[in-house]
Amino acid sequence: MTQQGAVLQGYNNELVKCIEDLSMQREELNKQIQQAEEERNKLQHEIQVLSEQLEHVCENLAQKVASRNELDKILAETEAAYMKILDSSRTLLNVLKKEVGSLRHSPDLKPNVT
Repeated sequence: MTQQGAVLQGYNNELVKCIEDLSMQREELNKQIQQAEEERNKLQHEIQVLSEQLEHVCENLAQKVASRNELDKILAETEAAYMKILDSSRTLLNVLKKEVGSLRHSPDLKPNVT
């Protein structure tokens, strides 16, 4: 019976060693899990910060695009008005040239030569 007790004690020692090894593996795995969770939390925070920055940049960009579009509209209207002024100036110049030309041919404006 002592031999059986010794065998049983050997099994018990081996079982205790296996349990200790499993406990150590669990502790190591638990540390890795904690590190992974910390990394995940850090990355989630960075994503949140970057998302907020992206939202701000997008809003700023939208405002700038709207301002540029408004300036494009004002510029187009101004250029169109300027072209009308140029056209009116050209028309006025042509009318003036015709009037001056017809005045030159008028007998009232010819110099008196005696």
